[in-house]
Amino acid sequence: MGLHRIRRSMAVATSVMCTSVALLSGCGSDSGSDGGSDGGVTTLTFAASTFGDPGRGPQLEKWLDEFNKSQSAVRVSAAAVPYPTFGQTVLTQMGSGQGPDLIRFDMPEFEAASDAGLIAPLDDLIDVSKYDLLKQPDQFMVHDGRRDGIIFEASNYAMFYNADLISKPPTTYEEFVETAKSLTKGDVYGLAFRQTEAEEAGVWQDIFNYVYGFGGKWSDGKNLTINSPENLKGLQAYKDLYDAKVIPRGADAATFRRMFAEGKVGMELNNGGYVTATRGQNPDLNFSVAPIPFPVRSQGAILAPIVINEASPAKEEAATFIRWALEPANQLKLQEILGASSVATVTQRSPEQLEETPFLKVFDDLTESSLPQIVLGFEAKTPDIRKIVVQNVIAALQGTVDLKTALDQAQEQATQLVG
Repeated sequence: MGLHRIRRSMAVATSVMCTSVALLSGCGSDSGSDGGSDGGVTTLTFAASTFGDPGRGPQLEKWLDEFNKSQSAVRVSAAAVPYPTFGQTVLTQMGSGQGPDLIRFDMPEFEAASDAGLIAPLDDLIDVSKYDLLKQPDQFMVHDGRRDGIIFEASNYAMFYNADLISKPPTTYEEFVETAKSLTKGDVYGLAFRQTEAEEAGVWQDIFNYVYGFGGKWSDGKNLTINSPENLKGLQAYKDLYDAKVIPRGADAATFRRMFAEGKVGMELNNGGYVTATRGQNPDLNFSVAPIPFPVRSQGAILAPIVINEASPAKEEAATFIRWALEPANQLKLQEILGASSVATVTQRSPEQLEETPFLKVFDDLTESSLPQIVLGFEAKTPDIRKIVVQNVIAALQGTVDLKTALDQAQEQATQLVG
């Protein structure tokens, strides 16, 4: 991958709904040396949408408690911001010189924050040579020789399916469609995916698998290719499933994931972190995982870096937490919490993990064919391009415009955006 790109200045959004901004009001470090409170302990805020996960959130907070118990001068406090508004909320805070000290970003927002100079460089704070970092995801953490992040979670997308409803998982798109149709009856649906503008970031993650799984891509690295024939084919497959009414239309991710846990959805394309979340909702659910059965073995991956806010007055204390997180025992514990995801460093899955979750190898084997959900060559502009693409695709779902016209419009609008 060509990761050494020219850094461009970028205007970060300066307005967002007041309710969203309020979610992080008061965030940032509270140093006893400055304020004279809390016995000289510096309290940092760590913002991550995953703290709100019903399965992983409580476990992550316990993991933070382990750090806090190990320290005498630094304490980390969790801040959960809902996923749909997370990126805009935190970028707005950081753009105004505020916000949390530590942030778990998804890649589009990470690229935007990095390009705008809102992230503190880690080169002088963390000696990465001490750690055996996973090379494939870690390459995306460095821009022009400057390290802006450390992988917190790397999670490949695969097909989750209810093994009580599906004895043999589909291996082709045609079988995928037929399985979805045959399961849809009454209050049970064969499939579920996001399809509303309110979940823009999630829709982007979902359609990424259809685009790349049918041989498409958002760009060739230099020019946008949003309306390419391959992209049209992949997104037509996505729309055909929507039109077939094999999904709970209008249901948000929280709703249809609960339905999957209740045995009312047969299949869902999701990342490895979903394993823990699903078990948290229903420990008795008999589900398994297989590769996404699309023509091309290429799918999205959630690469979630942990970064330090450039505006934080406690960068060294924040780095103390990241160094703690990179210790082998703490990496193993984090990986157990995250489920089938990988962490920053090379780890060995325990026999107990493999016995409990035999399909871990499915996720691991997808690493080389997984890509972060960004527009290569236009990384920092991904959130803006995403908005344009999702708006036009949803307009096509709703019948406002045909899909080819929608993609042509998205290509034109996004091309004007990137100049």
